[in-house]
Amino acid sequence: MARTRVRITSLLALSAALFLTAACGNDPSPQDTKSEAGPQPQAKKPVVVVTTTWEGAFAKAAGAEDVKVIVPQSVHHAPDYDPKPSDLAAVAKADFVLYAPFEPYAAKIKEAAGSKAKLVEVNLDNDPDKVKAEVDKLGALFGTADAATRWKTGFDTEYAKLNKDVQAGWPGGRSPSVVTQVFTAWSAKLAGATPVGTYGPEAVTPAQLAELAAKKPELVLDNAHMSTGTVLPDSGAKQVKIVNYPGEDLDLLTVYRNAATELKKAMGAS
Repeated sequence: MARTRVRITSLLALSAALFLTAACGNDPSPQDTKSEAGPQPQAKKPVVVVTTTWEGAFAKAAGAEDVKVIVPQSVHHAPDYDPKPSDLAAVAKADFVLYAPFEPYAAKIKEAAGSKAKLVEVNLDNDPDKVKAEVDKLGALFGTADAATRWKTGFDTEYAKLNKDVQAGWPGGRSPSVVTQVFTAWSAKLAGATPVGTYGPEAVTPAQLAELAAKKPELVLDNAHMSTGTVLPDSGAKQVKIVNYPGEDLDLLTVYRNAATELKKAMGAS
């Protein structure tokens, strides 16, 4: 009987030991916990090659950090640029290549892109809704959606401030009558104005000139990169130079700030 009690006691002790081992076996040791909670390897940042600073600003807004611009900022009319062999070599090393369909060198860019490069056609338009749509699209492609969202939040705040500031300068407290080049219509929106007419990108014909002059606009919002000179001479309209392309810092918000400054200046003089 005593031997039986010893066996039972031994079995109970063994069962308890096995239970504790099983219960603790899935818990990581302090060393394992430290390893799992430690820094994880970061995903490789995409290499983005863009044709101009305009596409570059969209890429930067979307969260890209490694951005190479092909067309130098010093080139006033970017579509006239002829890519050099070194430009095309850079394209071949890219993860993403951003271009606009209206750029005449788009075919060369496509041909030079390496097998791993993803070609992305960008809708270059500074209309705020279109900008945010492009930034969303690029952020999803780059894997930087969080950075794109943060940029859009800051953009909305800044744009609202500029829009309010420009409208505070309306002559006589009313929205000015404007004519705009097709690629600068976004600046009319920034001013809170509805265009009474548009022109371009071709030069204004005599018939268009008569039609636009009859609208009696106070402002002509001209595209600095595709200007054909004074659009409505002798009409009394103040012509405003609007710049679409950001600088080498690829800060798209600077484009809106500069446009707001020019618009306020013009309305003060109109």
